[in-house]
Amino acid sequence: MNARRAIARASLALAAALALLPASAAAPAPTPAPGIALDAPRSGPCVEDPKVMRRIHMEIVKHGRNDTVRLGIRDRRTSLQACVDCHANAKDGSVLGSDTHFCQGCHAYAAVKLTCFECHTSRAREAVQATAGAGKGGS
Repeated sequence: MNARRAIARASLALAAALALLPASAAAPAPTPAPGIALDAPRSGPCVEDPKVMRRIHMEIVKHGRNDTVRLGIRDRRTSLQACVDCHANAKDGSVLGSDTHFCQGCHAYAAVKLTCFECHTSRAREAVQATAGAGKGGS
């Protein structure tokens, strides 16, 4: 039981430390791998450098899953829903649908099976979609 508490405290400390980083220390917005055309992200810097995300994003997702399911820790910044909200296609609000949709396109390029969305939603939350669409109106 003490080990779980220690892990939970360490995870929270890491999340707090990352949240306190100055904006200049944040990673640049992710760009797709060379030779692949994907939808652009909706907002600024990703939680990690794009090279890191391409290489180990599944480990980050697994770590978040373990923290949430086993320890009850919910880190909204690195949640799967936060990823979907940022990377969803501006027209249909989904990360699936074609090889230009962020998750489907990258997984197709890498020839890796995409199973996250058998349980989780592939669509951005409506409030995020409305916010993204609000800035595109003409004036």
